[in-house]
Amino acid sequence: MNGDGRESRGRDDEVRGARRIPGPRGPADDLDLEAVERTPLAEGPVAEGPVADARVADAPVVEVPAGEAPVVEVPAGEAAVAEDPVDEAPVDEDDVPGHDPEADPPLAAVTTAAATAATPVLSHRVLKALLGAWALSACSAEETAAVEEHLTDCAPCAEEALRLRDAVGLLHTDGSLDLDPTLRSRVLDGCLGRRPALVPVPEWATPYDAETARLDALLRDIGDSDWHAPVRLQWFEDEHAVARRTTVAGVIGHLMAVDGLVAAALGLDDPLGPADAPLSPTRRTETYWAATRPPATRAVREPWRDLTHELIRSASLAGPDAAERPVSYGEFALPLQDALLDRAFECWVHGTDIADAVAYPYKPPSAAHLHRMIDLAARLLPATLAARRRAGLAAPARDLAAAGEPGRSVHLEVEGHGGGDWYISLDSPDAEGSRDRAVAQVALDGVEFCQLVAGHISPVEAAAGQEGDREAIRDVLFASASLSRL
Repeated sequence: MNGDGRESRGRDDEVRGARRIPGPRGPADDLDLEAVERTPLAEGPVAEGPVADARVADAPVVEVPAGEAPVVEVPAGEAAVAEDPVDEAPVDEDDVPGHDPEADPPLAAVTTAAATAATPVLSHRVLKALLGAWALSACSAEETAAVEEHLTDCAPCAEEALRLRDAVGLLHTDGSLDLDPTLRSRVLDGCLGRRPALVPVPEWATPYDAETARLDALLRDIGDSDWHAPVRLQWFEDEHAVARRTTVAGVIGHLMAVDGLVAAALGLDDPLGPADAPLSPTRRTETYWAATRPPATRAVREPWRDLTHELIRSASLAGPDAAERPVSYGEFALPLQDALLDRAFECWVHGTDIADAVAYPYKPPSAAHLHRMIDLAARLLPATLAARRRAGLAAPARDLAAAGEPGRSVHLEVEGHGGGDWYISLDSPDAEGSRDRAVAQVALDGVEFCQLVAGHISPVEAAAGQEGDREAIRDVLFASASLSRL
């Protein structure tokens, strides 16, 4: 009976086996509050004293007979947590008024029923709201089990869960945020496939077109202060590595000064102005830097970019014979198609120098363009070897061969991006490289070989694999490095 003398058998059944203090409440949206069934409380005066933890101070407390634990209301779906044990007198169930021992279920059944009551039963609305947290693996173990069980029965939620998991995968991508370097060419190919250009860019000019566009995108993306960031230019000279410090603006001025050689071959104005401007790329650069006082700023970008556009336009309009038009570099000359490929190579190399100086991600050229750059270097090696031999920097010729005949060769195997196989004639610049007459083989990565040609790495550290005549291998590696210049 309660304190007011009324029957309380039903209440006693609820008291037995119930836990006294509920656990921490979950977020409000984790429960369907409309579905919660609250246990009716017995009427009577509220017991005095600290009968509940501060966490549930707002929960109603009812008076119970002596020896029985006070009970607080536990909402459906929340697990109850007991306080630290306190000393209580044992209660004889036979002494409880109205208690029928034979009518009570066994203790194991009571425990199982209590555990079942503590398992959350979530509505469809709540489970749907948990899908985002489930996709991020942010649910508790109980919520995860409930959601996954629900997904086996609810097709709309299962479909939504798959979409959310795919979206989470995009959030954790490790890929670079830079645009694919081939994106521009693919977009242009798609556009030109629908509406071909009246005057298309020659295929041999596309590497220069692509690399100047990539470098210009980098320059547009950096701040004003970055144009004064120090850049270290490196090349190989007199069997030693040489370095020169300038700024980002100084590098673009250097590119524009050397581009003037191609401009002169196409009948365009030389950016250096006077007709007697030097032909040597190094002297042209020194002349431009000396005339630029104070140092160049980002204002140099537009003249350089305008010149690159003019070179591509003029090469496109020059006709089918323009590819073989000679471009003089002072001590040597290159056909126009090779000169523009050389300028594309230098744009990439110096674009990498600038990117390193301003901490900007910069990828190598496309495999097709890189392969053509490597091919140009391989075709220049026999003549470079002959020049080094005349200067006493390479081993003497051992077996001269007539022009066009197979001669003693080194197999240059370039692996990876833009790779391939080339056979470098050793003794005569006009002899044909031959697989059958190869006396040595050297293997390098494609980008690593280009860094060697640019003078950015030492010849003795470049080769990943060597086999055969060590003297021939050394001559080819040092000749590759000597192709570099300011």
